[in-house]
This record gives sequence, structure tokens and C-alpha cells, in this order.
Amino acid sequence: MSNNSTLGRGDKATAQGRVPKLRFPEFRDARAWEEKPIGEVLIVKPRPIEMKDEQDYSLVTVKRRYGGVVSRGVFKGGSIKVKSQFSLKENDFLISKRQIVHCACGLVPEYLKDSIVSNEYSVLTVRKKYDILFFNYFSQQFKVSQSFLECSVGIVIEKMLFKLNDWLRREFLFPSLKEQQIIADCLFSLDDLIAVQIQKLDTLKAHKKGLMQQLFPAEGETIPKMGFPEFRDAGAWEAKPLSKVAKIITGNTPKTAELNNYGGDKLFVSPADISNLRYITTTKTTLSDQGFEKTRPINVNSILFVCIGSTIGKIAQNKFECATNQQINSVVPFNEYSNDFIYSILENNSCQIAVMAGKQAVPIINKTLFSSVIIPYPAPPEQQKIADCLSSLDELIAAQTQKIDTLKIHKKGLMQQLFPSVGEVHG
Repeated sequence: MSNNSTLGRGDKATAQGRVPKLRFPEFRDARAWEEKPIGEVLIVKPRPIEMKDEQDYSLVTVKRRYGGVVSRGVFKGGSIKVKSQFSLKENDFLISKRQIVHCACGLVPEYLKDSIVSNEYSVLTVRKKYDILFFNYFSQQFKVSQSFLECSVGIVIEKMLFKLNDWLRREFLFPSLKEQQIIADCLFSLDDLIAVQIQKLDTLKAHKKGLMQQLFPAEGETIPKMGFPEFRDAGAWEAKPLSKVAKIITGNTPKTAELNNYGGDKLFVSPADISNLRYITTTKTTLSDQGFEKTRPINVNSILFVCIGSTIGKIAQNKFECATNQQINSVVPFNEYSNDFIYSILENNSCQIAVMAGKQAVPIINKTLFSSVIIPYPAPPEQQKIADCLSSLDELIAAQTQKIDTLKIHKKGLMQQLFPSVGEVHG
């Protein structure tokens, strides 16, 4: 290893793969990153506790997709099944021994200190000569999650067991403490910016939710709490089943064995394509013209409502003509009814509609039951006014979501530049 060398003309071959593509100016002539066994960076420090049945304990878990370490809630000691628990401090680093496929690891934030975690997690801390925030970003790299898999045993990937001691012997590249801190500060600032934008998005969503509660009648009522001034004397809304205001179409799936049915430019919507955004413009699966002819085409700007499965109640509108699978009932409004209004009022009532599926292994609202859903409707001018108002909010939400996605992509790309591309050394 060239631990004592600095990057210069004669060191390029030695340093290849040991420096990042993007380096801050003050470190461009600094030494290459050094190989370190991860066990020299982390200390395993279990802090077992003796639980008392009547005492309250705050449990945590790790969900990388939802921000790392998160609270599971507060429980009585007697109700916690796994009795081998460990106390936590701020900036402890947790690694799940069981959720290897999801790279379940992360830092304990300040507000979750003094919580506890089961022995299904390894509890570690970062040594003083390493920056804790830098290590948190370091752990988010794909090569680190891949190393978790490589240091696990088991036949079924979801049930693999993480071998901590094997992983602690793995070698990775680390810069000086000063460079660690600069990288961490840069990425932390970007995370702060993303957090601010997420807060703005949450505020928009909360505003929309509150507005819908005011613009639509509450359950069992026929007049909204807050109407537009020009419609305050318009009288009660008329309640009708969906079948009286729209054509209901249950989707179907062309035979997957016939490969010629797929791979064209026709959208084929499944529940997986319906996100938190209103409009669908692309789908994971597409149909050929031949495949599309074997479906029930759905007009542009119809309402797509998931009526089967664990995501029952998800809703969207299609920007282009499409087909759907059998888990989705599409609502194609008749001419005198506003598509956008029906989308918004169904969105507002989606949770109540989902309850109609009842408790069963596979929740389902069949076409007949879905068609019987009673919804109140005002006159067309009021429908359009409400639809325009909520559509404007949805456009703001979509734009804000795009801004956040762009920042996350920027962060991902920046991390790829700030860490060496060849970051793990097996010796």
C-alpha cells in the first residue's frame, strides 16, 4: 500500500482506484485513500439490559427506505417477545442480521437515544479518528450493501444470516479525517436541502387533504362545509351510484405466454404503476398493438382504482389511452360529468371504499360492488370549479415531487464521484 505517498505524476498508477473522481481542491494533492479493515473503523459495543415487565420501552428498527433507524413505538416490557435487548446511544450504528437483502443499517438519531433494539441487530460505534457522518454516507454505497450479502449465509436470500466477524475483516478505502469531514459536510448540506423540500411537499399534501375535507360533503351529508361563493345557494348535491355517472371497466391481461402481445408502445397499467402522484404517463409493462386488441381500452383521463389486493384504494388518472390488468376497475365518466371531479372525490373517499373489501385473505371489491358506491355530485359548473382548484394543487405537488427526485438523483451521482469507484479491497 502507498499509505505515505501523495498523488503526483509518479503515483498515478499506485493511486488508481484509490482516489475519488471528484476531490475537493485542498485534497487534490493529498495522499490516496487507505485500505482499512472495517473492524479498525467500528467497535462492537453491546449494552444488554434486563427488562422489567411493567416498564415502558421505546423500540426501534431499521428501514433504509424510510430514513434509517425509526421508532416502532413504546411497549411494556412484558409484551416484548424478544427479551434480549440492547440500549442505544446517539450515533450508534445498527446492522440487521436478518434484513441483509435490504441493506438495513443506519445511525441512531439524537431523538431515539435511550431506545432499545433486539439482538437481531448488531450494535456498533465509530472510532474517534473517523467521522460518524462520513461513515453513515459510506454505508449507503452499493458496494457496502453488496459486502453484507457476501458475508451472509443461507439458502433463501430473505432469511440469510449476517456474519458480522467476517464483514469486520473486509477492507475498504478511507481518506484522512479532515477529508471525511468535508465530504460529510457537503452531503449533509444536500440532505438538509432535500429535507426542506420534503417538508414543503408534506405541507402541500396536508393543505390538499384539509381542502378536500372542506370542499366535499362529509359522510352522510349533501352540502360541503365550505363552498365557493357563487355556489353557496345552489342547494344539496345529488347522491348517485358510480354506475349512473360512468362506465365501469374491469381490466384483463393478455396471455403472457404469447410474447407478441408485449413490448410495444401501449401502456398496460398494474397497481405497481400507481404511485402517490396523480397521473400515469409510463408503465413497467407495455403491450403491442396485437396485445392491446385483446384488452378493454381505457379512454384518456379516466380514473383507475385498484380494487384487488394489498394496495386496494390506490387511484390515478391516465394521461394516454391504456389498458389495465384485472386488479383495476376503471371509471370512464359520461359526458355530463367531470373526469377530474370524479377523480378527486373518489380520492377523498378511497379509504372508505377500501373498507368495503372486508377482511379476507385477498381483499377484493368486485365490479358490481364498486359500481354501487354512492357519491354526491353538484351541478357541472361546481364540479369543474372544484376540479380546477384541486388539479392546480396536484400540479404543485407533482412539481415539488420532481424537485425532490432531482435532488436525490444529484446526491446519488455526487456520492459516486466523492467515493472511489473501486472502494473495496479483498487483499
